[in-house]
Amino acid sequence: MDNKILVINCGSSTLKLALFDDQSLNCTATGLAERLNHDDAVARIGEIEGDIPLPPGATHRQALEAMTTALKESGLLTGAPVAIGHRVVHGGEDFREAALIDDGVLKAIDACASLAPLHNPVNISGIESTRSLFPDVPNVAVFDTAYHQTLPPKAYLYAVPHSYYRDWGVRRYGFHGISHSYMLTEAARRLDKTPASTSIISAHLGNGCSIAAIRDGLSADTSMGLTPLEGLVMGSRSGDIDPGLFDYLKSKGIAQDELHHVLNHESGLLGLSGQTNDMRTLCELAEHGHEPSRVAIEVFCFRLARYIGSMMASLRHLDALVFTGGIGENSDRVRQQTLDSLQLLGFELDDELNRYGGEFSGGHIEGPGSRFPVLVIPTNEELVIAREAARLAKASNGTQTPG
Repeated sequence: MDNKILVINCGSSTLKLALFDDQSLNCTATGLAERLNHDDAVARIGEIEGDIPLPPGATHRQALEAMTTALKESGLLTGAPVAIGHRVVHGGEDFREAALIDDGVLKAIDACASLAPLHNPVNISGIESTRSLFPDVPNVAVFDTAYHQTLPPKAYLYAVPHSYYRDWGVRRYGFHGISHSYMLTEAARRLDKTPASTSIISAHLGNGCSIAAIRDGLSADTSMGLTPLEGLVMGSRSGDIDPGLFDYLKSKGIAQDELHHVLNHESGLLGLSGQTNDMRTLCELAEHGHEPSRVAIEVFCFRLARYIGSMMASLRHLDALVFTGGIGENSDRVRQQTLDSLQLLGFELDDELNRYGGEFSGGHIEGPGSRFPVLVIPTNEELVIAREAARLAKASNGTQTPG
């Protein structure tokens, strides 16, 4: 058995993996398989030159087998890992923290599949694959929803008949909890505070986007809801819409299944711009006078600013506003344009610090007159998963987790 922790993150057509040393928790290898279940499926491992061969239409299981074989042949993995951690998108109300996977946990994850039909089934596929490939290795599920289980009823209940919640679990769950919890610990460290005394607004901005109000270390509000569709404008998801849109478009001949697909895959930045869901490309197009791209960025930033303002209602004080995710970490334009709408709340950016994403200032990008610190912190969800896998695997073996 190798002294490695394997982290698996299965998306609908992707599989990300990472290897960590089980003592230092240093990352030793990363890999990505894309376009799975399509003829042009491809896989790469950053530390290995060239693509990892995959058959046409490769499944998650086939990609995982090919990538772990490549890791072994290269010497990056010399035996079975000591633990395997999985990102699981939806844990419903059953899971408030990470869980050592057994048949009962797997059944509970499957029961949540109707709440995350694009995510939980492939998460289960990844778990079943690793349990088959490494039958004696403990598997740990780390849930995107778990961190938000501290939301109070006033934040998670919808104003619909209470029986919907009682009988069917209809409520706001929130997502990106792994990233938001990492933002808390990192922000607290940079602010020289304890996590339990830290209150932040955390904006995770990528192809999927969400924002969370974290009050004294606990999630108090967040933008995503029953599913990952609610909230901010995203790469190809609409975010908040008027539910009456379903009835209106039904009268235009658009069926529910079609609209569901459009709201998840053809809306957001992609739908508004008519071009792309990639913020870097949109900014380039906008600079060259493409008006729909400029408007898409404007809508994205205004919706984000509006949500930042609304998160204030859940906090007694604010230690910092934190940006993370591919867009949050890399787009100085988005950060500037968003905070330009929040001058009434006292936010101010330093143009030079913002341009470099706080790279030379400990992540700080606020100006000298800002009422609140503003930080840019790269997210590291894989590290969080590795930590939890190490902790629960050691606990299951009756050994003490290193401090």
